[in-house]
Amino acid sequence: MNIRKLPKASGAYSFPLLIKHILQYSDVLEPDRQIVYRDQVSYSYAELKKRVARLANVLSSLGLSGGETVAVCDYDSHRYLEGFFGIPMTGNVLHTINWRLSSAQILYTINHAEDVVIITHVDFLPLLTQLAPQFTSVKKIIVASEGQPIPETPLTIAGEYEELLAAASDQFHFPDFDEEAVATTFYTTGTTGSPKGVYFTHRQLVLHTLAVALSFMSVDKACSFNNSAVYMPLTPFFHVHAWGFPYVATLLGIKQVLVGRFEPEMTLKLFVTHKPTISHCVPTILQMFVGHPAAKHVDLSRWKVIIGGAALPSALCKAALERGVDIVAGYGMSETCPFLTTAYLGPEDRAVEDLSEQIRMRIRTGSPTVFVDLRVVDEDMRDVPADDETMGEIVVRSPWLTQGYYREPELSEQLWRGGYLHTGDVATMNERGSIKIADRIKDVIKTGGEWVSSIDLENFIGTHPGVAEVAVVGIPDAKWGERPFALVVLKQGQEVAAEDIRAHLQPLVDRGEISKWAVPDSIQFAEAIPKTSVGKIDKKTIRGRLTLS
Repeated sequence: MNIRKLPKASGAYSFPLLIKHILQYSDVLEPDRQIVYRDQVSYSYAELKKRVARLANVLSSLGLSGGETVAVCDYDSHRYLEGFFGIPMTGNVLHTINWRLSSAQILYTINHAEDVVIITHVDFLPLLTQLAPQFTSVKKIIVASEGQPIPETPLTIAGEYEELLAAASDQFHFPDFDEEAVATTFYTTGTTGSPKGVYFTHRQLVLHTLAVALSFMSVDKACSFNNSAVYMPLTPFFHVHAWGFPYVATLLGIKQVLVGRFEPEMTLKLFVTHKPTISHCVPTILQMFVGHPAAKHVDLSRWKVIIGGAALPSALCKAALERGVDIVAGYGMSETCPFLTTAYLGPEDRAVEDLSEQIRMRIRTGSPTVFVDLRVVDEDMRDVPADDETMGEIVVRSPWLTQGYYREPELSEQLWRGGYLHTGDVATMNERGSIKIADRIKDVIKTGGEWVSSIDLENFIGTHPGVAEVAVVGIPDAKWGERPFALVVLKQGQEVAAEDIRAHLQPLVDRGEISKWAVPDSIQFAEAIPKTSVGKIDKKTIRGRLTLS
Protein backbone atom coordinates (compact mmCIF):
# COMPACT_ATOMS: atom_id res chain seq x y z
CA MET A 1 0.00 0.00 0.00
CA ASN A 2 1.22 3.49 -0.81
CA ILE A 3 0.87 6.14 1.87
CA ARG A 4 1.68 9.83 1.97
CA LYS A 5 3.74 11.60 4.60
CA LEU A 6 4.50 15.31 4.68
CA PRO A 7 7.46 17.20 6.13
CA LYS A 8 7.07 18.81 9.54
CA ALA A 9 7.82 22.37 10.45
CA SER A 10 11.25 22.70 12.00
CA GLY A 11 9.69 23.68 15.32
CA ALA A 12 6.91 21.07 15.30
CA TYR A 13 6.89 18.98 18.47
CA SER A 14 6.01 15.27 18.64
CA PHE A 15 3.99 15.24 21.85
CA PRO A 16 4.71 12.04 23.82
CA LEU A 17 1.89 10.19 25.58
CA LEU A 18 3.17 10.22 29.15
CA ILE A 19 1.50 9.54 32.48
CA LYS A 20 2.51 13.02 33.66
CA HIS A 21 -0.07 14.50 31.29
CA ILE A 22 -2.84 12.62 33.12
CA LEU A 23 -1.78 14.24 36.37
CA GLN A 24 -1.30 17.66 34.79
CA TYR A 25 -4.97 17.77 33.77
CA SER A 26 -6.27 16.47 37.10
CA ASP A 27 -7.02 19.85 38.68
CA VAL A 28 -7.99 21.78 35.56
CA LEU A 29 -11.70 21.08 36.04
CA GLU A 30 -12.12 20.55 39.79
CA PRO A 31 -8.94 21.43 41.72
CA ASP A 32 -10.71 21.24 45.10
CA ARG A 33 -12.10 17.73 44.65
CA GLN A 34 -10.87 15.44 47.39
CA ILE A 35 -8.80 12.27 47.63
CA VAL A 36 -9.83 10.49 50.82
CA TYR A 37 -7.99 7.69 52.63
CA ARG A 38 -10.13 5.91 55.22
CA ASP A 39 -11.01 8.35 58.01
CA GLN A 40 -7.39 9.54 58.25
CA VAL A 41 -6.47 11.69 55.24
CA SER A 42 -8.25 14.05 52.87
CA TYR A 43 -6.63 16.49 50.43
CA SER A 44 -7.28 18.17 47.09
CA TYR A 45 -5.99 17.43 43.61
CA ALA A 46 -3.84 20.53 43.86
CA GLU A 47 -2.20 18.97 46.91
CA LEU A 48 -1.86 15.62 45.08
CA LYS A 49 0.37 17.32 42.50
CA LYS A 50 2.59 18.74 45.23
CA ARG A 51 2.86 15.38 46.99
CA VAL A 52 3.80 13.64 43.74
CA ALA A 53 6.54 16.24 43.24
CA ARG A 54 7.75 15.63 46.80
CA LEU A 55 7.86 11.87 46.14
CA ALA A 56 9.86 12.48 42.98
CA ASN A 57 12.38 14.53 44.96
CA VAL A 58 12.64 11.76 47.56
CA LEU A 59 13.38 9.19 44.86
CA SER A 60 15.95 11.50 43.32
CA SER A 61 17.64 11.97 46.70
CA LEU A 62 18.00 8.17 46.92
CA GLY A 63 20.01 8.20 43.70
CA LEU A 64 17.28 7.02 41.34
CA SER A 65 17.69 8.74 38.01
CA GLY A 66 15.38 6.59 35.87
CA GLY A 67 15.18 3.09 34.48
CA GLU A 68 15.16 1.43 37.90
CA THR A 69 12.32 -0.40 39.62
CA VAL A 70 10.55 0.95 42.69
CA ALA A 71 8.07 -1.39 44.35
CA VAL A 72 5.02 -0.52 46.43
CA CYS A 73 3.70 -2.93 49.06
CA ASP A 74 0.67 -1.22 50.53
CA TYR A 75 -3.09 -1.28 50.87
CA ASP A 76 -5.19 0.93 48.59
CA SER A 77 -4.14 4.36 49.80
CA HIS A 78 -3.30 7.92 48.81
CA ARG A 79 0.36 6.85 48.93
CA TYR A 80 -0.29 4.18 46.32
CA LEU A 81 -2.04 6.72 44.10
CA GLU A 82 0.98 9.01 44.45
CA GLY A 83 3.21 6.09 43.44
CA PHE A 84 1.09 5.48 40.34
CA PHE A 85 2.36 8.85 39.14
CA GLY A 86 5.55 9.83 40.95
CA ILE A 87 7.45 6.63 40.18
CA PRO A 88 6.88 6.34 36.40
CA MET A 89 6.94 10.12 35.90
CA THR A 90 10.60 10.08 37.03
CA GLY A 91 11.38 7.51 34.33
CA ASN A 92 11.46 4.66 36.84
CA VAL A 93 9.26 1.55 36.81
CA LEU A 94 6.49 0.95 39.34
CA HIS A 95 6.26 -2.65 40.59
CA THR A 96 2.97 -3.27 42.40
CA ILE A 97 3.65 -6.12 44.84
CA ASN A 98 0.82 -8.59 45.37
CA TRP A 99 1.16 -9.08 49.13
CA ARG A 100 -1.46 -11.85 49.06
CA LEU A 101 0.96 -14.22 47.33
CA SER A 102 2.98 -16.73 49.33
CA SER A 103 6.21 -15.40 50.84
CA ALA A 104 8.23 -17.46 48.34
CA GLN A 105 6.29 -15.95 45.43
CA ILE A 106 6.67 -12.42 46.81
CA LEU A 107 10.42 -12.96 47.11
CA TYR A 108 10.55 -14.25 43.54
CA THR A 109 8.71 -11.20 42.17
CA ILE A 110 10.92 -8.73 44.08
CA ASN A 111 14.11 -10.35 42.82
CA HIS A 112 12.83 -11.02 39.30
CA ALA A 113 11.61 -7.42 38.88
CA GLU A 114 14.97 -6.20 40.24
CA ASP A 115 13.40 -3.86 42.79
CA VAL A 116 15.86 -1.29 44.10
CA VAL A 117 13.59 0.58 46.53
CA ILE A 118 10.44 -0.69 48.23
CA ILE A 119 7.78 1.63 49.66
CA THR A 120 5.91 -0.44 52.22
CA HIS A 121 3.17 -0.15 54.78
CA VAL A 122 4.54 -0.93 58.23
CA ASP A 123 2.28 -4.01 58.39
CA PHE A 124 4.43 -5.69 55.70
CA LEU A 125 7.81 -4.81 57.20
CA PRO A 126 8.08 -8.09 59.19
CA LEU A 127 7.51 -10.04 55.95
CA LEU A 128 10.16 -8.05 54.10
CA THR A 129 12.53 -8.50 57.04
CA GLN A 130 12.03 -12.25 56.81
CA LEU A 131 12.82 -12.18 53.08
CA ALA A 132 15.69 -9.68 53.29
CA PRO A 133 18.59 -12.20 53.43
CA GLN A 134 17.55 -13.45 49.99
CA PHE A 135 17.07 -10.06 48.30
CA THR A 136 19.32 -9.64 45.26
CA SER A 137 18.72 -6.01 44.31
CA VAL A 138 16.86 -4.14 47.09
CA LYS A 139 18.90 -1.31 48.57
CA LYS A 140 16.49 0.79 50.63
CA ILE A 141 13.06 0.67 52.23
CA ILE A 142 10.64 3.55 52.77
CA VAL A 143 8.13 2.80 55.52
CA ALA A 144 4.62 4.24 55.78
CA SER A 145 4.09 3.95 59.52
CA GLU A 146 0.68 5.66 59.92
CA GLY A 147 1.72 6.61 63.44
CA GLN A 148 2.86 3.13 64.43
CA PRO A 149 6.40 2.49 65.69
CA ILE A 150 8.72 1.04 63.05
CA PRO A 151 9.91 -2.40 64.22
CA GLU A 152 13.58 -3.29 64.46
CA THR A 153 14.85 -4.61 61.14
CA PRO A 154 18.21 -5.28 59.47
CA LEU A 155 16.85 -3.65 56.31
CA THR A 156 18.22 -0.25 55.34
CA ILE A 157 15.41 2.17 56.13
CA ALA A 158 15.61 5.36 54.09
CA GLY A 159 12.99 6.99 56.27
CA GLU A 160 9.31 7.22 57.09
CA TYR A 161 7.14 8.11 54.10
CA GLU A 162 5.40 11.20 55.46
CA GLU A 163 8.53 12.53 57.10
CA LEU A 164 10.50 12.18 53.86
CA LEU A 165 7.79 13.94 51.85
CA ALA A 166 7.51 16.73 54.43
CA ALA A 167 11.25 17.43 54.12
CA ALA A 168 11.23 17.42 50.30
CA SER A 169 10.43 20.27 47.93
CA ASP A 170 6.98 20.34 46.32
CA GLN A 171 8.53 21.49 43.04
CA PHE A 172 9.97 19.04 40.50
CA HIS A 173 10.55 19.30 36.76
CA PHE A 174 9.21 16.17 35.09
CA PRO A 175 10.93 16.05 31.70
CA ASP A 176 9.49 14.61 28.51
CA PHE A 177 10.95 11.30 27.38
CA ASP A 178 10.15 8.38 25.07
CA GLU A 179 6.51 7.32 25.49
CA GLU A 180 7.59 3.70 24.94
CA ALA A 181 9.44 3.74 28.27
CA VAL A 182 8.19 1.03 30.62
CA ALA A 183 6.02 2.55 33.37
CA THR A 184 4.69 -0.40 35.37
CA THR A 185 5.20 -4.08 36.00
CA PHE A 186 3.46 -6.68 38.12
CA TYR A 187 3.10 -10.44 38.29
CA THR A 188 0.35 -12.80 37.32
CA THR A 189 0.08 -16.29 38.77
CA GLY A 190 -0.84 -19.27 36.63
CA THR A 191 -1.47 -22.94 37.18
CA THR A 192 2.18 -23.92 36.81
CA GLY A 193 5.60 -22.40 37.39
CA SER A 194 6.63 -19.10 38.94
CA PRO A 195 4.64 -15.86 38.62
CA LYS A 196 5.04 -14.16 35.25
CA GLY A 197 5.92 -10.49 34.91
CA VAL A 198 3.85 -8.30 32.60
CA TYR A 199 4.82 -4.72 31.78
CA PHE A 200 3.24 -1.62 30.28
CA THR A 201 4.58 1.58 28.75
CA HIS A 202 3.51 5.18 29.28
CA ARG A 203 1.88 5.19 25.85
CA GLN A 204 -0.10 2.05 26.62
CA LEU A 205 -1.37 3.36 29.96
CA VAL A 206 -2.40 6.73 28.50
CA LEU A 207 -4.30 5.06 25.65
CA HIS A 208 -5.91 2.60 28.07
CA THR A 209 -7.00 5.51 30.28
CA LEU A 210 -8.57 7.36 27.35
CA ALA A 211 -10.35 4.22 26.10
CA VAL A 212 -11.82 3.41 29.52
CA ALA A 213 -12.96 7.02 29.94
CA LEU A 214 -14.54 6.99 26.48
CA SER A 215 -16.27 3.67 27.08
CA PHE A 216 -17.81 4.58 30.44
CA MET A 217 -18.23 8.34 30.14
CA SER A 218 -19.30 8.94 26.53
CA VAL A 219 -21.56 5.95 25.84
CA ASP A 220 -25.14 5.86 27.09
CA LYS A 221 -25.12 2.47 28.76
CA ALA A 222 -25.40 0.76 32.12
CA CYS A 223 -22.74 1.85 34.65
CA SER A 224 -21.86 5.00 32.72
CA PHE A 225 -20.71 7.93 34.85
CA ASN A 226 -19.21 11.42 34.60
CA ASN A 227 -16.69 13.46 36.52
CA SER A 228 -19.25 14.29 39.22
CA ALA A 229 -19.07 10.67 40.32
CA VAL A 230 -17.60 9.54 43.63
CA TYR A 231 -15.16 6.72 42.99
CA MET A 232 -14.45 4.00 45.58
CA PRO A 233 -12.28 1.18 44.22
CA LEU A 234 -12.70 -2.21 45.87
CA THR A 235 -10.09 -3.90 43.69
CA PRO A 236 -6.54 -3.94 45.10
CA PHE A 237 -4.27 -1.36 43.50
CA PHE A 238 -1.71 -4.14 42.99
CA HIS A 239 -4.13 -5.97 40.68
CA VAL A 240 -3.68 -4.63 37.13
CA HIS A 241 -3.48 -0.95 38.19
CA ALA A 242 -6.86 -1.37 39.97
CA TRP A 243 -8.12 -2.02 36.43
CA GLY A 244 -6.84 1.39 35.33
CA PHE A 245 -9.67 3.35 36.93
CA PRO A 246 -7.46 5.42 39.29
CA TYR A 247 -5.83 6.92 36.20
CA VAL A 248 -9.28 7.72 34.74
CA ALA A 249 -10.51 9.24 38.01
CA THR A 250 -7.38 11.35 38.37
CA LEU A 251 -7.47 12.57 34.76
CA LEU A 252 -10.95 13.99 35.27
CA GLY A 253 -10.67 15.15 38.87
CA ILE A 254 -13.19 12.68 40.28
CA LYS A 255 -13.45 12.40 44.05
CA GLN A 256 -11.64 9.24 45.17
CA VAL A 257 -12.37 7.31 48.37
CA LEU A 258 -9.65 4.77 49.19
CA VAL A 259 -10.55 2.14 51.79
CA GLY A 260 -7.08 0.85 52.71
CA ARG A 261 -7.06 -2.63 54.21
CA PHE A 262 -10.45 -4.08 53.32
CA GLU A 263 -12.62 -4.26 56.42
CA PRO A 264 -16.40 -4.43 55.91
CA GLU A 265 -17.11 -2.10 58.83
CA MET A 266 -14.71 0.62 57.68
CA THR A 267 -15.82 0.25 54.07
CA LEU A 268 -19.46 0.64 55.08
CA LYS A 269 -18.59 3.69 57.19
CA LEU A 270 -16.86 5.29 54.21
CA PHE A 271 -19.78 4.31 51.98
CA VAL A 272 -22.32 6.01 54.23
CA THR A 273 -20.14 9.09 54.70
CA HIS A 274 -19.02 9.69 51.11
CA LYS A 275 -21.81 8.00 49.12
CA PRO A 276 -19.73 6.49 46.30
CA THR A 277 -21.45 6.16 42.94
CA ILE A 278 -18.94 3.99 41.03
CA SER A 279 -16.87 1.00 42.18
CA HIS A 280 -15.33 -2.13 40.77
CA CYS A 281 -14.47 -5.43 42.39
CA VAL A 282 -14.45 -9.22 42.10
CA PRO A 283 -17.69 -11.07 42.94
CA THR A 284 -16.37 -12.22 46.34
CA ILE A 285 -15.92 -8.65 47.59
CA LEU A 286 -19.37 -7.56 46.44
CA GLN A 287 -20.91 -10.64 48.09
CA MET A 288 -19.08 -9.82 51.32
CA PHE A 289 -20.18 -6.19 51.15
CA VAL A 290 -23.84 -6.74 50.23
CA GLY A 291 -24.17 -9.70 52.59
CA HIS A 292 -22.84 -7.87 55.64
CA PRO A 293 -25.60 -7.42 58.26
CA ALA A 294 -24.82 -3.72 58.63
CA ALA A 295 -25.36 -3.18 54.88
CA LYS A 296 -29.01 -4.26 54.95
CA HIS A 297 -30.26 -0.74 55.60
CA VAL A 298 -27.69 1.13 53.48
CA ASP A 299 -29.10 2.83 50.37
CA LEU A 300 -27.35 1.31 47.35
CA SER A 301 -29.62 2.81 44.71
CA ARG A 302 -27.03 5.32 43.39
CA TRP A 303 -24.22 2.76 43.23
CA LYS A 304 -22.75 1.46 39.97
CA VAL A 305 -20.51 -1.61 40.17
CA ILE A 306 -18.35 -3.20 37.48
CA ILE A 307 -17.53 -6.83 38.21
CA GLY A 308 -14.37 -8.41 36.82
CA GLY A 309 -11.66 -10.89 37.70
CA ALA A 310 -14.21 -13.70 37.57
CA ALA A 311 -17.63 -14.32 36.03
CA LEU A 312 -20.53 -12.38 37.52
CA PRO A 313 -22.85 -15.05 38.99
CA SER A 314 -26.48 -14.60 38.05
CA ALA A 315 -27.58 -14.99 41.70
CA LEU A 316 -25.26 -12.18 42.81
CA CYS A 317 -26.41 -10.01 39.90
CA LYS A 318 -30.03 -10.59 40.96
CA ALA A 319 -29.28 -9.73 44.60
CA ALA A 320 -27.53 -6.52 43.54
CA LEU A 321 -30.30 -5.44 41.16
CA GLU A 322 -32.90 -6.01 43.86
CA ARG A 323 -30.96 -3.56 46.05
CA GLY A 324 -30.99 -0.99 43.23
CA VAL A 325 -27.35 -1.45 42.18
CA ASP A 326 -26.53 -0.76 38.53
CA ILE A 327 -24.22 -3.70 37.87
CA VAL A 328 -22.45 -5.13 34.81
CA ALA A 329 -19.69 -7.58 34.04
CA GLY A 330 -16.38 -6.50 32.55
CA TYR A 331 -13.51 -8.54 31.16
CA GLY A 332 -9.76 -8.35 30.89
CA MET A 333 -6.67 -9.98 32.31
CA SER A 334 -3.29 -9.04 33.72
CA GLU A 335 -1.75 -9.32 30.28
CA THR A 336 -4.24 -6.85 28.79
CA CYS A 337 -3.80 -3.86 31.17
CA PRO A 338 -6.72 -5.07 31.67
CA PHE A 339 -9.80 -3.61 29.98
CA LEU A 340 -11.15 -5.40 26.89
CA THR A 341 -14.94 -5.68 27.10
CA THR A 342 -17.97 -4.82 29.18
CA ALA A 343 -21.62 -5.81 29.05
CA TYR A 344 -23.44 -3.22 26.97
CA LEU A 345 -26.97 -2.19 27.93
CA GLY A 346 -28.25 0.79 25.97
CA PRO A 347 -31.38 2.78 26.86
CA GLU A 348 -33.78 0.20 25.40
CA ASP A 349 -31.99 -2.65 27.17
CA ARG A 350 -32.17 -0.87 30.51
CA ALA A 351 -35.92 -0.31 30.02
CA VAL A 352 -36.59 -4.07 29.91
CA GLU A 353 -38.66 -4.89 33.00
CA ASP A 354 -38.09 -8.66 32.97
CA LEU A 355 -35.53 -9.21 35.74
CA SER A 356 -34.28 -12.49 34.31
CA GLU A 357 -33.61 -10.79 30.95
CA GLN A 358 -31.79 -7.94 32.71
CA ILE A 359 -29.60 -10.50 34.46
CA ARG A 360 -28.88 -12.35 31.22
CA MET A 361 -27.68 -9.15 29.55
CA ARG A 362 -25.68 -7.86 32.50
CA ILE A 363 -23.66 -11.01 33.16
CA ARG A 364 -22.46 -11.30 29.55
CA THR A 365 -18.76 -10.78 29.07
CA GLY A 366 -19.83 -8.09 26.66
CA SER A 367 -18.70 -6.01 23.71
CA PRO A 368 -15.13 -4.95 22.95
CA THR A 369 -14.23 -1.37 23.76
CA VAL A 370 -12.71 1.04 21.26
CA PHE A 371 -9.33 0.01 19.79
CA VAL A 372 -9.80 -3.65 20.75
CA ASP A 373 -9.62 -6.18 17.91
CA LEU A 374 -11.15 -9.27 19.50
CA ARG A 375 -11.82 -12.61 17.81
CA VAL A 376 -13.13 -16.01 18.90
CA VAL A 377 -11.21 -18.69 17.00
CA ASP A 378 -10.74 -22.43 16.66
CA GLU A 379 -7.44 -24.28 17.00
CA ASP A 380 -6.47 -23.24 13.45
CA MET A 381 -7.10 -19.51 14.18
CA ARG A 382 -10.30 -19.50 12.11
CA ASP A 383 -13.20 -17.42 13.40
CA VAL A 384 -15.98 -19.55 14.83
CA PRO A 385 -19.58 -18.81 13.74
CA ALA A 386 -21.18 -15.84 15.53
CA ASP A 387 -24.10 -17.99 16.67
CA ASP A 388 -23.57 -17.67 20.44
CA GLU A 389 -23.20 -21.44 20.58
CA THR A 390 -19.92 -22.41 18.94
CA MET A 391 -17.03 -22.13 21.38
CA GLY A 392 -13.53 -20.92 20.61
CA GLU A 393 -10.60 -19.16 22.26
CA ILE A 394 -10.58 -15.40 22.66
CA VAL A 395 -7.57 -13.83 20.93
CA VAL A 396 -6.99 -10.12 20.89
CA ARG A 397 -5.00 -7.16 19.64
CA SER A 398 -5.00 -3.70 21.22
CA PRO A 399 -2.57 -0.82 21.79
CA TRP A 400 -2.25 -1.61 25.51
CA LEU A 401 -1.47 -5.35 25.67
CA THR A 402 1.76 -6.49 27.31
CA GLN A 403 4.27 -7.22 24.57
CA GLY A 404 5.60 -10.26 26.40
CA TYR A 405 6.48 -11.70 29.79
CA TYR A 406 9.46 -10.02 31.45
CA ARG A 407 12.61 -12.15 30.97
CA GLU A 408 10.51 -15.07 29.65
CA PRO A 409 11.08 -15.15 25.85
CA GLU A 410 9.65 -18.62 25.23
CA LEU A 411 6.46 -17.90 27.17
CA SER A 412 6.21 -14.55 25.37
CA GLU A 413 6.27 -16.25 21.98
CA GLN A 414 3.59 -18.69 23.14
CA LEU A 415 1.43 -15.83 24.42
CA TRP A 416 1.64 -14.01 21.06
CA ARG A 417 1.55 -16.97 18.66
CA GLY A 418 -0.07 -16.13 15.33
CA GLY A 419 0.21 -12.39 15.93
CA TYR A 420 -2.62 -12.28 18.50
CA LEU A 421 -2.46 -12.40 22.28
CA HIS A 422 -4.00 -15.70 23.39
CA THR A 423 -6.15 -15.26 26.48
CA GLY A 424 -6.77 -18.92 27.28
CA ASP A 425 -10.48 -18.10 27.71
CA VAL A 426 -13.16 -20.03 25.84
CA ALA A 427 -16.21 -18.05 24.68
CA THR A 428 -19.05 -17.76 22.21
CA MET A 429 -19.90 -14.66 20.17
CA ASN A 430 -23.30 -13.45 19.00
CA GLU A 431 -24.21 -11.60 15.80
CA ARG A 432 -23.62 -8.22 17.51
CA GLY A 433 -20.04 -9.12 18.41
CA SER A 434 -20.83 -9.54 22.10
CA ILE A 435 -19.02 -12.42 23.76
CA LYS A 436 -19.90 -14.74 26.60
CA ILE A 437 -17.07 -16.56 28.31
CA ALA A 438 -17.78 -20.24 28.84
CA ASP A 439 -14.61 -21.07 30.74
CA ARG A 440 -10.87 -21.05 30.88
CA ILE A 441 -9.49 -23.58 28.39
CA LYS A 442 -8.18 -25.65 31.29
CA ASP A 443 -11.55 -25.54 33.08
CA VAL A 444 -13.93 -26.62 30.30
CA ILE A 445 -15.30 -30.06 31.19
CA LYS A 446 -15.61 -32.70 28.45
CA THR A 447 -17.94 -35.44 29.58
CA GLY A 448 -19.83 -38.05 27.58
CA GLY A 449 -18.79 -36.34 24.35
CA GLU A 450 -20.32 -33.02 25.51
CA TRP A 451 -18.57 -29.75 26.39
CA VAL A 452 -19.82 -28.41 29.72
CA SER A 453 -19.11 -24.86 30.92
CA SER A 454 -18.21 -24.82 34.61
CA ILE A 455 -19.23 -21.14 34.73
CA ASP A 456 -22.74 -21.87 33.41
CA LEU A 457 -23.11 -24.74 35.84
CA GLU A 458 -22.01 -22.54 38.74
CA ASN A 459 -24.63 -19.99 37.70
CA PHE A 460 -27.40 -22.60 37.59
CA ILE A 461 -26.50 -24.15 40.94
CA GLY A 462 -26.07 -20.69 42.44
CA THR A 463 -29.75 -19.88 41.80
CA HIS A 464 -30.82 -22.49 44.38
CA PRO A 465 -32.24 -20.45 47.28
CA GLY A 466 -30.07 -22.24 49.83
CA VAL A 467 -26.75 -21.78 48.02
CA ALA A 468 -24.36 -18.94 48.90
CA GLU A 469 -21.38 -19.89 46.71
CA VAL A 470 -20.42 -22.70 44.36
CA ALA A 471 -17.39 -23.85 42.40
CA VAL A 472 -17.43 -26.49 39.66
CA VAL A 473 -14.43 -28.39 38.30
CA GLY A 474 -13.95 -31.44 36.12
CA ILE A 475 -12.54 -34.59 37.68
CA PRO A 476 -11.15 -37.57 35.73
CA ASP A 477 -13.56 -40.39 35.01
CA ALA A 478 -12.54 -43.72 33.45
CA LYS A 479 -15.79 -44.09 31.51
CA TRP A 480 -16.76 -40.54 30.54
CA GLY A 481 -13.37 -38.81 30.43
CA GLU A 482 -14.42 -36.18 32.97
CA ARG A 483 -17.37 -35.56 35.25
CA PRO A 484 -18.43 -32.28 36.90
CA PHE A 485 -17.74 -31.91 40.61
CA ALA A 486 -19.50 -29.18 42.61
CA LEU A 487 -18.23 -27.66 45.86
CA VAL A 488 -21.08 -25.78 47.53
CA VAL A 489 -21.26 -23.30 50.41
CA LEU A 490 -24.74 -22.97 51.88
CA LYS A 491 -26.37 -19.84 53.22
CA GLN A 492 -26.40 -19.62 57.00
CA GLY A 493 -29.11 -21.78 58.55
CA GLN A 494 -29.97 -23.63 55.32
CA GLU A 495 -30.13 -27.41 55.05
CA VAL A 496 -29.66 -28.67 51.50
CA ALA A 497 -28.68 -32.14 50.30
CA ALA A 498 -26.88 -33.15 47.12
CA GLU A 499 -30.11 -34.59 45.75
CA ASP A 500 -31.79 -31.21 46.24
CA ILE A 501 -29.13 -29.62 44.00
CA ARG A 502 -29.65 -32.27 41.31
CA ALA A 503 -33.43 -31.84 41.52
CA HIS A 504 -32.92 -28.08 41.08
CA LEU A 505 -31.00 -28.75 37.85
CA GLN A 506 -33.39 -31.31 36.38
CA PRO A 507 -35.92 -28.78 34.95
CA LEU A 508 -33.02 -27.18 33.07
CA VAL A 509 -32.20 -30.56 31.56
CA ASP A 510 -35.87 -31.13 30.70
CA ARG A 511 -36.02 -27.75 28.92
CA GLY A 512 -32.79 -28.43 27.06
CA GLU A 513 -30.91 -25.53 28.69
CA ILE A 514 -28.17 -27.88 29.87
CA SER A 515 -27.13 -31.36 28.88
CA LYS A 516 -27.87 -34.28 31.18
CA TRP A 517 -24.09 -34.75 31.29
CA ALA A 518 -23.79 -31.43 33.10
CA VAL A 519 -25.55 -32.65 36.27
CA PRO A 520 -22.73 -33.41 38.76
CA ASP A 521 -22.39 -36.91 40.17
CA SER A 522 -20.30 -35.52 43.02
CA ILE A 523 -21.52 -32.63 45.16
CA GLN A 524 -19.76 -31.73 48.40
CA PHE A 525 -20.54 -29.04 50.95
CA ALA A 526 -17.92 -26.84 52.60
CA GLU A 527 -17.58 -23.87 54.93
CA ALA A 528 -15.68 -21.87 52.31
CA ILE A 529 -14.39 -22.08 48.75
CA PRO A 530 -10.64 -21.64 48.15
CA LYS A 531 -9.79 -18.29 46.59
CA THR A 532 -6.71 -16.92 44.82
CA SER A 533 -4.79 -13.85 45.97
CA VAL A 534 -7.14 -11.60 43.97
CA GLY A 535 -10.39 -13.24 45.10
CA LYS A 536 -11.04 -15.63 42.21
CA ILE A 537 -12.20 -19.19 42.80
CA ASP A 538 -9.02 -21.27 43.07
CA LYS A 539 -9.92 -24.26 40.90
CA LYS A 540 -6.33 -25.46 40.84
CA THR A 541 -6.43 -25.93 44.62
CA ILE A 542 -9.83 -27.63 44.48
CA ARG A 543 -8.66 -30.10 41.84
CA GLY A 544 -5.47 -30.71 43.83
CA ARG A 545 -7.40 -31.55 46.98
CA LEU A 546 -9.63 -33.96 45.04
CA THR A 547 -6.57 -35.69 43.59
CA LEU A 548 -5.07 -36.14 47.05
CA SER A 549 -8.31 -37.30 48.69
